[in-house]
Amino acid sequence: MELLWYVAYGSNLHAARLGWYLSGGRPPGGLRSYPGCRDCRPPRRTLPVLIPGGIYFAGESRAWTGGMAFYDPELPGVAAARGYLLTRAQFADLAAQEMYRPPGDDLPALDEAVAGGRATLGPGRYETLLRVGTSDGLPMLTFTAPGRASDVAWTPPAPVYLRMIADGLREAHGWSSSETIDYLAGRPGVVGHWTRPRLVALLHPAGECGSVEGTPPPDDRVIHDRH
Repeated sequence: MELLWYVAYGSNLHAARLGWYLSGGRPPGGLRSYPGCRDCRPPRRTLPVLIPGGIYFAGESRAWTGGMAFYDPELPGVAAARGYLLTRAQFADLAAQEMYRPPGDDLPALDEAVAGGRATLGPGRYETLLRVGTSDGLPMLTFTAPGRASDVAWTPPAPVYLRMIADGLREAHGWSSSETIDYLAGRPGVVGHWTRPRLVALLHPAGECGSVEGTPPPDDRVIHDRH
């Protein structure tokens, strides 16, 4: 039962959202039902991480409508993410569901991604596996689109999707509403579509509206290299 870290940077930052991939069913506000994983147990551990690069929003989500979050390691800055300690089988089933494939098969490309840092399973969304670091001696893997952020048209995310990401950022990193807004406001696909007042209204900050731009993350949220 070999373990690895699944690194989530989109809606799966929210632990309850990931639970629908593990156990199956349809999350509130979503348009898609998930078959779940062979092993539906919760992650053994979670941890907040920052990885080199950034996220952007593009395409059209069949689960939420609006743009989907993708990770581009070549974007400047860092991407806020969350690591979930899963079995290889759980990761394989999770990846299959993200790729709109039936779960239940192992993923031999995992070895290629762990050894070489990258493996491509197809041309579509979330069909490219990336190793983004190591924690406790275990590889950290995520999936994204095969191209660069600059190769595609950016699409604004739907409110329910963006709110889930925002809730996940606060849940995983302990960020305030204003820190979360500062992070999201600069993402490609959000810029020019989601103004700061709209983001404030989306997050319902309850008086916590002042900007804390430039506030460093807590010391335990280290930036992981890709080695």
